Amino acid sequence: MAFETVTINDRPELLSRAAAWFHGRWGIPEEEYAKSMESSLTGAGVPRWYVVLDGERVIAGAGVIENDFHDRPDLSPNVCALYVEEDMRRRGVAGGLLGYICGDMKKEGIDTLYLLTDHTGFYERYGWEFFCFARGTGEEEPSRMYVHR
Repeated sequence: MAFETVTINDRPELLSRAAAWFHGRWGIPEEEYAKSMESSLTGAGVPRWYVVLDGERVIAGAGVIENDFHDRPDLSPNVCALYVEEDMRRRGVAGGLLGYICGDMKKEGIDTLYLLTDHTGFYERYGWEFFCFARGTGEEEPSRMYVHR
């Protein structure tokens, strides 16, 4: 079965399930995800939320928000909360999702995206470049900021 990538804008009936799914992966309150997803339904641009479905199962997801809780608000918008279920990794799901997000944002007139991570080497595979270090809120050590243009 082929995976299907959708936005919550296009499939608002998935909002509650997606908010619960993201909460289960990252521990941020479900209500925060739901609030951001609800605001994405009101128009184009940011925020925007994506899920990858295998049938009806959510196997991956990510969002695009203004600032992913770091000290560089000038580097915006940010891809955030990228997660692929462990049993679905190494199948091109993350790369496909990142490509979909970049293409979708280009349609919205947003050509440059940023991403804060502690990973090294992963995002480069998908056309992202290391840009600088940024400090996440409450973090002692800086993390890597990547850019995609």
